[in-house]
Amino acid sequence: MARKAGRLSPHVLFGAIAAAVTASLTLAGAWRVGLGWLWAWLIAVNVCTFAYYGYDKQAARRGRLRVPERLLHLLAVLGGTPAAWLAQRTFRHKTIKGRFRLAFWAIAILQAIGIGLWVYRT
Repeated sequence: MARKAGRLSPHVLFGAIAAAVTASLTLAGAWRVGLGWLWAWLIAVNVCTFAYYGYDKQAARRGRLRVPERLLHLLAVLGGTPAAWLAQRTFRHKTIKGRFRLAFWAIAILQAIGIGLWVYRT
């Protein structure tokens, strides 16, 4: 699909916003609240993920610019899986589309295996 001149792609627009929000919340959590960097990151990426699912549900209803599914999956990969799961239940969003669900659960299962291996080894 061709893009109109002067407009950012949704990937760039929503990706830049997600990066800025997540980075800001991570810095605030680590420096101001005193959380460790990992906890600050996980809280920040989960807040951003939940917000994006909520926004995307409203955008779908109102015919507005949607959050790309790849970005929703990327946020899950980066640690936002718990918020993605909760948002899917809360907003009843992205629960029917088979390919999306398959990718989401593949991410969740791989993360669970990775966490399990990390816990086992430490």
